[in-house]
Amino acid sequence: MTKQRIDFAKIIQEDREQSHKRHWQGTFLEYLEMVKADPSLADLSHKRLHDMLTGPGSQTITEQDDPRIQRLFNDDPIRTYNFFKNEFFGMERTLEKIVRYFHAAAMGGEEARQVLYLMGPVGSGKSSLVEKLKRGLEELEVFYAIDGCPIQEDPLHLIPRHLRSAFEDMLGVRIEGDLCPICRYKLMNEFDGRYENVPVKAVTYSKRGRRGIGVVPPVDPNNQDTSVLIGSEDISKLDRYSEGDPRILELNGAFNVGNRGMVEFIEVFKNETEYLHTMITATQEKFVPAPGRHGTIYVDSVIVAHSNEAEWQKFKADHTNEAILDRIVVVKVPYNLRLTEEVKIYKKFLQRSSFRACISPHTLEIASMFAILSRLEPTPKCDLMTKLRLYNGEEVIEKGRTKKLSTRELQEDTKREGLFGISTRFIMKALDTALSQSPTSIHPISVRESLVTMVKEADLPDDTRKFYLELLQDTLHKAYLELLEKDITKAFVYSFREQAESLFHNYLDHAEAYVTKSKVRDPNTKDELQPDEAFLKSIEEQIAIIGAAADGFRQEVIAYLWSATRRGETISYLSYEPLKEAIEKKLMNSVRDISRIVTKARTRDEEQREKYDAMVESLIDQGYCPDSIDTILKYAANHLWRD
Repeated sequence: MTKQRIDFAKIIQEDREQSHKRHWQGTFLEYLEMVKADPSLADLSHKRLHDMLTGPGSQTITEQDDPRIQRLFNDDPIRTYNFFKNEFFGMERTLEKIVRYFHAAAMGGEEARQVLYLMGPVGSGKSSLVEKLKRGLEELEVFYAIDGCPIQEDPLHLIPRHLRSAFEDMLGVRIEGDLCPICRYKLMNEFDGRYENVPVKAVTYSKRGRRGIGVVPPVDPNNQDTSVLIGSEDISKLDRYSEGDPRILELNGAFNVGNRGMVEFIEVFKNETEYLHTMITATQEKFVPAPGRHGTIYVDSVIVAHSNEAEWQKFKADHTNEAILDRIVVVKVPYNLRLTEEVKIYKKFLQRSSFRACISPHTLEIASMFAILSRLEPTPKCDLMTKLRLYNGEEVIEKGRTKKLSTRELQEDTKREGLFGISTRFIMKALDTALSQSPTSIHPISVRESLVTMVKEADLPDDTRKFYLELLQDTLHKAYLELLEKDITKAFVYSFREQAESLFHNYLDHAEAYVTKSKVRDPNTKDELQPDEAFLKSIEEQIAIIGAAADGFRQEVIAYLWSATRRGETISYLSYEPLKEAIEKKLMNSVRDISRIVTKARTRDEEQREKYDAMVESLIDQGYCPDSIDTILKYAANHLWRD
């Protein structure tokens, strides 16, 4: 117990010492010396946030890093940023656009005078992105402001305009803006114009402390007051000061608070248009009106707004809003459309909660499939499940051939894909509902039942409800049975991977001999044998390769694997998708009868019970929850291998 108290005291003391280092105070003259040594201290807000995003580093993902990259992004280089790592999934293009906005704005381009507007459906991650920006600011090192300034003003504003050009050359910085009315009053009346003596202090960003981070929630249209944005006058001080005295100002509006950092507008277009003019003035002119008769106040702030698509479309349809629209950079934040990334989203949410139940394999995958299928637009080029797989970077096999359909080709035919459908919150509610019914474990069957119930109870158009129920009760039912059959097959086949590899290499030996018109050398007897065409056909017919098509398929397999070998890639049965599917189906067919008999049997003899127990043990090794096994196997018995 004593050691714990000592450790706690040490942590507290170290934090206090670190905090003292962040509480620098000095004169403006001392601050100038600091800027001379490090000009980045005078960076404007857009540059500060750009460095925050790119500082932790970034990577360009190539096909060598992930074979799916070419299929996913059509050879376009994709850059990921460590700042967003492990928090945002399937949003690479959106995040690239956000960083690109800050890059242009940091260089003083037109974007520096425009609002960054995030538009997307509910639950797509807009608010989470803004929260991440705010958390990033709070984790930054200190910035420096005039001590006592209500808007954390840049100390360089103290330099008279006729000297700024010289100071910019000496310091290697750019000086923008003017003193606020309060600091101007103090400079002339408390420091007699001697700006070199004005105190400067280190300031940290804080949302709760209202330093450098301002937030504007939607305001009641019948009670809109610009004081929320620009502050107000303290009428209680009018008995001491005149109406024109800046000491009556209360500069506590969102733009005052967000100076040197960022201002967030939540559900921005729920506000009246007139209310938004202050926002446009702030971003375009870098000034906001001071309360009362006190002129204007310079603001250096990144303005980030967000709302859903319906509000955006309504606002955009009004031609009287053209002036505002011209000053907005729109970044769409659609729902994620990649299966593997959707699963990561739910894993992230579950890890952050007190959720400790066992999750059977494919549970999150089936829930994610439903979410993504609901977000896709139909196309005559393929069914929705094929589209989902293509969007996930998978190779889709049809009649023994990889389907030649690119994601770009599919996306070019879409209009609003990803801007509608089931939200992540809907799926999380379904997981919670399934958990409430079985606190120790959940599985695809229980989650699918929860989703069916929620869809039936949701306030949805009839055609949408019907479509969602078809996805759950038909499409996903079949998809889960395919996954379940593979798992049960693997449970019955001793050392599934080894047998698959053995079939794979055996096929390669005989296919290569067939293509090159040579013989196969038996590894044991060293005898030279003719290629076994019956064996080759038994593999190929699993994916409907028959007759004359077999010659072309064998040539394709050998050419593909020769090419992979030249590139130095490791060859396995997973290397060529059509052959992988054929081998897995071959193994599944070899045990389908015994799987059917053992799984469906109400009474089992000793041999069947041993196989059943071994299968259950293997499924548990695959990650299945012990108390869900019976339910899942009964589901398999009722729906797989029907008589």
